[in-house]
Amino acid sequence: MSATDAFRPEPGQADAARSAPGGLLDVLGVAAVVLDTDGRIVFWSPQAGQLFGYTADEALGQLAGRLLVHEQHLDLMIKLFAQAMESGKSGAGVFPARRKDGGTRQVEFRNMRLLDDRHDVYLLGLATGKATVQDMERDLALSVRLVSQSPIGLAVMDTDLRYVTVNPALQRINGLPADEHIGRHVREVLPFLDVEPIEAAMREVLETGKPIVDQYAAGRTPADPDHDHAWSVSYHRLEAPDSKVLGVAVSVVDITERHHSATEAARARQRLAVIADASIRIGTTLDLERTAGELADVAVPQLADVAAVDVLDGVLGGRSTGAPQGPALFRALAVAAAYPTEAVHAADRPGDVARYDADRLVTHCVNTGRPVLVPHVDSHDLQRIARDSAAVTLLATAGVHSYLAVPLIARGEVLGALDLKRIRNPTPFDDDDALLASELAARAAVCIDNARWYQTQHHTALTLQRNLLPQPPAHLPGLDIACRYQPAGTTSEIGGDWYDAIPLHHSKTALVVGDVMGSGINAAATMGQLRTATRAFAELGLQPAQVMHHLDHLTQGVEQTITTCLYAVYDPHRAQCHVSLAGHLPPALVRAGQAPQLLDLPTGAPLGVGGVAFHTTRIAFRPGDQLVLYTDGLVETRHESIDARLECLLTLLDVPDRPLEETCDELLHALRHPGDDDDVALLIAQARPRRGTRRTRRFLPPWGSKAAT
Repeated sequence: MSATDAFRPEPGQADAARSAPGGLLDVLGVAAVVLDTDGRIVFWSPQAGQLFGYTADEALGQLAGRLLVHEQHLDLMIKLFAQAMESGKSGAGVFPARRKDGGTRQVEFRNMRLLDDRHDVYLLGLATGKATVQDMERDLALSVRLVSQSPIGLAVMDTDLRYVTVNPALQRINGLPADEHIGRHVREVLPFLDVEPIEAAMREVLETGKPIVDQYAAGRTPADPDHDHAWSVSYHRLEAPDSKVLGVAVSVVDITERHHSATEAARARQRLAVIADASIRIGTTLDLERTAGELADVAVPQLADVAAVDVLDGVLGGRSTGAPQGPALFRALAVAAAYPTEAVHAADRPGDVARYDADRLVTHCVNTGRPVLVPHVDSHDLQRIARDSAAVTLLATAGVHSYLAVPLIARGEVLGALDLKRIRNPTPFDDDDALLASELAARAAVCIDNARWYQTQHHTALTLQRNLLPQPPAHLPGLDIACRYQPAGTTSEIGGDWYDAIPLHHSKTALVVGDVMGSGINAAATMGQLRTATRAFAELGLQPAQVMHHLDHLTQGVEQTITTCLYAVYDPHRAQCHVSLAGHLPPALVRAGQAPQLLDLPTGAPLGVGGVAFHTTRIAFRPGDQLVLYTDGLVETRHESIDARLECLLTLLDVPDRPLEETCDELLHALRHPGDDDDVALLIAQARPRRGTRRTRRFLPPWGSKAAT
């Protein structure tokens, strides 16, 4: 049998029998030397040549003592050699050996007696540099100390990802002794963890050699099975000096406290972000329903899965609720959900009015003016949350598990409540959530309060405006009219625009449009004063420029003084109109067979400026002719020039034989846009033939074409 055959491994044992260069023995550089009974060198390994500096040719056959030992140590060497050969006991120690270059090297040695098949005796010496051994010993001691005393959990996994060794820190972290780790996979040791990403990371490190550092993991271990923990885990591939992959080193640091702190900081940042978002999104308008909807939208999904905003019905009527007690009557304003859920149908629909008994949680919330928090909702709680048994079933089916209601309080008055529910969000409401919800509710309550007072004021102003606007007379001699008033498009805000058609003596008709600067009750009240004064001056039979003069003088005593106005008097007997402007846009004249045109009239100055002359202009106004009077809200816009808009007006009027009512609707539809922030007064008058009426000029005032006041 050859030497190769002697060391050939059995089938299935190749890895155990073979070792590639670069192993531990190679690192130590163990030298082998065999001596015969005379102390001569009969075998010399390459490592011995590296250790002592002699080649095999130089060493073989030489007396080991003469070759490898200094003179002063020769007697000791001979004594040790004789003891080993006689007793047969292995010896070990450190000896100062001589190198070929004359230097001395401390070597760590082991010797043992050998016996061959002829019963000849030899001595085998194994040696390596003492410094190398000491380095290895220090490294090993340091490694053992670090592993055993480190507060960081450490483990070594083999290439099959089974535990090979674990240190005491990891045993404490996992709550299991070492023997319950060794030879097992992570999933067998820690079944509570999500092991898929853990094993995937270790496989990646084994394949690529690239470390994975500070990977986050969370879960529960036998050390604390009732609470979640968080760990920072790092993976490094272990390799032998010959680059053979040995496994994976795993380090585990418990970062639960840091994780909790980071989570709390993240929640705090999220709360600040929600509040900042609420500051921007809530109260963009003075519309009550929209403001409530903005609050619900901010609360979902950052704070709750379902949010509802309800106000006390008495609040909407402008009545103070005082200190509510007992049942409460709520009007639903808004409902929002993060996703489709049956819980939405358990809430009252926006606009509905519902009565909640005193035992309901939302009623308790508004009666006490304090939040109501139910972290974990049970069946009894659902009966106190829902309005009826059907709603209880819907909430239970949806899976509502946590509930929070906070009052809407503005200026010391409870207006209603913000109602919040969690379904898919697994975290129950806590005191921090109640604090955040209360902050949102406080901000929104002021906006809701402003909106409800504005709504009350708006309704009052709108009623005033409608009562002040005239109802056109059923019959005007020789004249057909159509008129419209449209509030501002953004908030349906009423303003100071008005129109009027005033029957005068001798079958004449005064036509008026005006625009008081501003909006709201003050503008409407000023408009009412001017309209009444205009009617009074019209009854005196004054020419238009004189009416403007008196109105200008009157407005100087009114707080809101800047007003534009157009005043015209139609005389059916002479088929004429006499027109005067006070800073107003010119009317449009539409004649059959001709393109519509804007009348070139002296503009004048707005009423209230004072000290400015007004002029009267006479125009022919024959049967079939139309005069279109309007305020600037019809044609002025921020995005187009006034010339372009006036040209568009004339184009829209160039439709022969269209009824006046249809013309009004078409102008408003084509020229007005959602969001326009000015109101509009529009009046179209068309002269019609007078049948069976004798024309007379006996009592007509002799007005010229242009008469200045």
